[in-house]
Amino acid sequence: MKLKSKPKSAFVQPFSCMMLTILTVISLSPLALAVSGKVSLHPPEQDAQRQPQKLAQFSDTGPSERSQMLQQANALFNQGDLTGAEENLRKLIKKFPDDAFGHFQLGNVLFRQKKPEEAISAYQEAIRLQSKYALAYNAIGMVYASQSRWDEAMTEYKKALEINPNYGEALTNFALVLWQTNKKDEALSSLEKALNIFKAQNRGEKVNQVERILKEIKTADDPSVS
Repeated sequence: MKLKSKPKSAFVQPFSCMMLTILTVISLSPLALAVSGKVSLHPPEQDAQRQPQKLAQFSDTGPSERSQMLQQANALFNQGDLTGAEENLRKLIKKFPDDAFGHFQLGNVLFRQKKPEEAISAYQEAIRLQSKYALAYNAIGMVYASQSRWDEAMTEYKKALEINPNYGEALTNFALVLWQTNKKDEALSSLEKALNIFKAQNRGEKVNQVERILKEIKTADDPSVS
């Protein structure tokens, strides 16, 4: 069957799944790094990714207790106990109300629980506490995209990319929205940039994801592809 014969909406579900996959990765990796106290991200991502790690590692009060709370939330998240993860993160935020990273992680858990408005509020609180929080802007964009609110999603991705133009996940998500709004050439350009960034960072899984999306978009209107 030719892809061209499918309505464009056929691409919404795979792309939505891809965005959720990206969210899962960013929601877990900083949390694991926060607990271990190690920073292993590559330099091109430092503006987008390193700030939440700093917040996690160098809180002025109760770093040991805080790490334990984060570790427990991470364990519950990995077990699929989103309610338990949420409860732990809310306890953390109650004890450390100015912890932007905690609010960001709460937003991720709420989004996974299909509580979009609550998730947005949590991300916005993270941004209020840490204005250059590219991950939070990207995450808000993903919530909007999950609701097919393309213009709002695009605005948030642009904010993330203003903070860090080399933020591969935001470039990928931005491209998906561009594709949904019939901006194929711009979508391909954004994906190519994301691909080069992920290659430079030796992130094979992301490289494979972006290459798959590129192939789908490039062949979608090609009548010779079946």
